[in-house]
Amino acid sequence: MMTEKIKTIQQHLENDPKFQEALKKVRPEWSLWGVAGVVLFFFVPEIVTAIWQEPLVHWAHLYSITEPLAPMRKLYAMLEEMFADGVSWVNIGLGVLFLWWAARSRRG
Repeated sequence: MMTEKIKTIQQHLENDPKFQEALKKVRPEWSLWGVAGVVLFFFVPEIVTAIWQEPLVHWAHLYSITEPLAPMRKLYAMLEEMFADGVSWVNIGLGVLFLWWAARSRRG
């Protein structure tokens, strides 16, 4: 029953021209700009976090306790939490998938 629903949805999406057009717009191109965009958006922030995690956490913590405006304190506290969590393997995985998808589009 559930597999039939999934097959029906899959067939509907494969035959939907609007969905196919949206999918083409999302797919990164296998070009200098396409690959550079994926690398800059998905990998560079993780490299920065891996190299400078401790100073970034310290900086965000310092500003989260000294900032006079409450919304900014909240922002710095969220930054501190984000940098304290370390490298995002989900982000790296998405970047790898986008690069793989772009490489596949080059052949087909």
